[in-house]
Amino acid sequence: MTAAVARLVTHVELDEPRTTARQLSVSARLEAELPDGHALVLLDDRGWSESLMGDGDIRDFLTVESVEETARTVVGPDEPADGRTAEEETAHWAALAARLAEQGVRVDAAALARLPHAVVLGERLRAWAGF
Repeated sequence: MTAAVARLVTHVELDEPRTTARQLSVSARLEAELPDGHALVLLDDRGWSESLMGDGDIRDFLTVESVEETARTVVGPDEPADGRTAEEETAHWAALAARLAEQGVRVDAAALARLPHAVVLGERLRAWAGF
């Protein structure tokens, strides 16, 4: 089947067992949202941690915008390695297009790269961070 993908969405949620007042740990899941609202998982093995150096609470330094920016970075594409071109970026989008094809959706890799990319912060993360 050939279908359009409306947008990319990264869902970010708190990893409670690994989170403290000085360290934030979250999971990130990238999905392709189809025009009918149906979502297909592209990546579900991403996430990150960040720590506060010194005393204090990391929540005092977090913003919605900083979490959204990091989420988009974590799901890729990676920056090209030294001495390389944008091959990694091309390979990233091709891999995501292939994952969609496995799920019955054919889409051009370059078209995926141009899609809007929303970030949805989970309820537990919002509550913990005070967003």
